[in-house]
Amino acid sequence: MVYVTEDTFAAAAVNPFTKQTEKIRRFTLSNEEHMSVQIITLGATITSIKVPDAQGRVEDVTLGFDDLAGYQSDQNPYFGATIGRVCNRIANGKFVLDGKAVQVTCNRGEFQLHGGFVGFDKAHWEVVQILSNGVSMKHTNPDGHEGYPGEVTATTTFTLTEDNCLHVSMDAVTTKPTPVNLTNHSYFNLAGHKAGKAGLDEHLVEINAYGITETDANSIPTGNIILLDGSKFDLRVASKLGNRLKQLEPAIGYDDNFCVKFTPPEVISKVAKVVHPSSGRWMEIASNQPGVQFYTANFLPNKEVGETPVAGKQGAEYTKQGAFCLETQKFPDSVNHENFPSTILRPGDRYHHEVIYKFGKLSAK
Repeated sequence: MVYVTEDTFAAAAVNPFTKQTEKIRRFTLSNEEHMSVQIITLGATITSIKVPDAQGRVEDVTLGFDDLAGYQSDQNPYFGATIGRVCNRIANGKFVLDGKAVQVTCNRGEFQLHGGFVGFDKAHWEVVQILSNGVSMKHTNPDGHEGYPGEVTATTTFTLTEDNCLHVSMDAVTTKPTPVNLTNHSYFNLAGHKAGKAGLDEHLVEINAYGITETDANSIPTGNIILLDGSKFDLRVASKLGNRLKQLEPAIGYDDNFCVKFTPPEVISKVAKVVHPSSGRWMEIASNQPGVQFYTANFLPNKEVGETPVAGKQGAEYTKQGAFCLETQKFPDSVNHENFPSTILRPGDRYHHEVIYKFGKLSAK
């Protein structure tokens, strides 16, 4: 059985689109395998994923905040949020669509990141339906918002299965041609959300990819795809993350779009598997998207140089490389590279993004 309950996460929050004060609702999905997932209507955000280890000990394995102030603070690096209208980067905030130049906002210096200043992560999503095993939420993004053409209606549905699979389905339609590229930005640490870099380094990571998109100093794609064979980015065989991070030096860590390998006629491919041997927890990700951004939380505060940690839930201190993200997506800056999978959505068509997070545990020793 899967159970769905609702409570109030925050009694009063100002909607950045309507300026109305609204309640932020929270939904808890749980099953009889001791797994639970919490989602709030602010940003269609996953605030908690709790799963047992090999000894049956249940731990929260996603980073997040206890309260609304945390999610609204400048310190929030998109923890658990649904990202849109376009996730990742758009170079110079510019692209040409059907022969017309489009300028969107640049919220990170010379480029746009994760949809601009007020992305889908800051929207109050409307609950469309409470399901027997999950919840469906909707956000209508106005024509011209952050510079994008067309009104986009996006729907994100979260469902939990009895065998510890969290399904996230993201759909969108538009009134005008526009780019759409959604993702979920959960930060994971299978050792537990408080485990930090010491816990992260213990993970074994495997990514089913044939290449990465080459980038410049701002992580903007050049248009080239680098094949993985023998490179520092080849994670096709499970590798200890701490060792691989050392091999990457002087680079500060992974923040790269991996090009997922599909075997026709499959529509959904295994994207990655991550194992934390000490606890026995593992997570597999499968998706219908052609890319996945593997990010090792390099831009969380560096306590070693005196930066103040992010104050997380349950008194946690979140610091540099204390978690990882695997953000399924189409390639970054696809609007400026014809050789990348297109992100352009047109009226009458439907954007559909499916990602499955399956959790398990190794047999107890």
